[in-house]
This record gives sequence, structure tokens and C-alpha cells, in this order.
Amino acid sequence: MYSAIARNKRNTWFILIGFVLFLAALGLVAGWLAGNNWWITAFIVVFAAGYATVQYFAADREALALAGAIPVGRTDAPRYYRIVENLCITTGTPMPQLYVVDDPAPNAFATGRTPEKAAITVTTGLFETMTDRELEGVLGHELGHIRNYDIRVALVVFGLVVAVGLIADILLRVAFFGGGRRGGNAQAQIVFLLFGVVAAFVAPLLAGVVQAAISRQREYLADATSAMTTRDPDGLASALAKLAAHGRPLQKANTSMAHLWISDPLRPGLVSRLFATHPPLPDRIARLQKMPDRF
Repeated sequence: MYSAIARNKRNTWFILIGFVLFLAALGLVAGWLAGNNWWITAFIVVFAAGYATVQYFAADREALALAGAIPVGRTDAPRYYRIVENLCITTGTPMPQLYVVDDPAPNAFATGRTPEKAAITVTTGLFETMTDRELEGVLGHELGHIRNYDIRVALVVFGLVVAVGLIADILLRVAFFGGGRRGGNAQAQIVFLLFGVVAAFVAPLLAGVVQAAISRQREYLADATSAMTTRDPDGLASALAKLAAHGRPLQKANTSMAHLWISDPLRPGLVSRLFATHPPLPDRIARLQKMPDRF
């Protein structure tokens, strides 16, 4: 169990480091294509850092607003509050703020920069679908995201993805309007143009793949954390099986926060397998079913 958690953490940071290096390389290429105008590289880096900082402090409120979440307390949702409170006492985690989304699709997500400033949101459909045992597994999963600081990693990745989109746009513009200033070699200009066009399309695709890969690693980690907390991996496995059987797209699904939910809230598309922010539910269930003999 602990070796799996350590491996998932290492894989996540390897992906992040590689992504940062790719981002820096794109910035350098943008400056080079513009005729060694390194101020473009500096501008991209500073803008990306500033945007990521703003998102770090505001993204949790944005996610709650986009989901249409309503705050609830002990008297509003006693079953919900009791289960989360017991899990927090067990793990020594501060009690998060609790929210509910009025939606028949069973789902849940966690947000917040730190465990002290965290929130858990569930849909009304989750209450109607899950038993107490299954609901405990789901809420243990979301509390695992908070304890593992997954939302912080998600915010960093979100900022990097936006920065890649900015750099790709600049590369495309430079390729069309700035490449000719590097000299009269027509062959070289064609190379610069092709590189700029390819980079403009490949960079956002690669960013989406990286974002999905990190999200999938974190879902496995949160599943393992929930199993360790509740000592009942079969409870979460049963909940995931119900999500597979009764899951449906959310009424107010938003692509930018799809990776936060415990189950994919979007309608499947042609490239859903490549860019899916969640590992397949059968794979997650299979991993959980192998865990009981380890406790």
C-alpha cells in the first residue's frame, strides 16, 4: 500500500518536472523564432507565473461557483456531516466546509489549497445512490485528495496548461509574421513556419495528455488513501461499481474542472480514452479488491 502511494507521488512529480522543462523550451523557441527577442520568453514566463498565482488563490471559489455548490452544515445534512466528521477525527484532519449540488448524477469532489481551507462537495444523487458504507468510502476518497494536497498539484498543472496555450499562440503568430526577419533563406523560413504550426497544435494536445495523466495518478492515490482510512476497500469498490452502473453526465458539467470529480462528469467523446481525467472504473475497482488481505 505505502509503496504504491510513494510510486504514484514520484510519477506525478516526474511528469510535472518534464512538463515545466517543456514549457521553458517552448518559451525559448518563441524568442528564437522572433529573432533572438528574449523579452518574449521573459514575458511568457512572468505572465504564466502571475496567472498561476492568481489561480492558486481563486480556483477553489471558482470551482464551487461553476458547480453551483450550496454550503450545508450539521442540521442541513446530518448524515453527510457525521460521516465526514468521523473520518476527520480518525485521520486528525481539520473539518472541511461541506457543500451540496442539486443534481441527480452521483458524484463528488474536493477543493482547497490546504487541509485548513478545504471543502468537499457532493451531489444529491450521491446521497440517493449510496449506502452509508459506500458514502464513507467516497468521502474518504475526497478527504484523501485534501490530505495528499492533490488540489494544489491540480492548480499548478492548470496554470501550466494555460501557459502552454499562450506560448503555442505566440509561436503560431511568430511563425507567420516574424520568421522572415531571420534572413532571406526561403527554405529556413519554411522550416520555421512548419515548426510554429506544428508546435501550436501539438503543445495544447500534450498539455491535455499531461493533465489527464496526473489526474489519473491522483485518483489511484486517493482510492488507496480512502482504503487505508476506512480499512474497508470493498466499501469504496462497491461505490465505484454503482458509479459505473448509475453514473451520468452532470447537468452543469464544466470541462475545466472535470478532473476534480470522483467520476468523469462529462459525456464521452471520440478521444475520451486519451484525454480522460479518470482511470477506468473497472481498473480502480480491481485494485481495491486486491487490498483487503493487506490490512
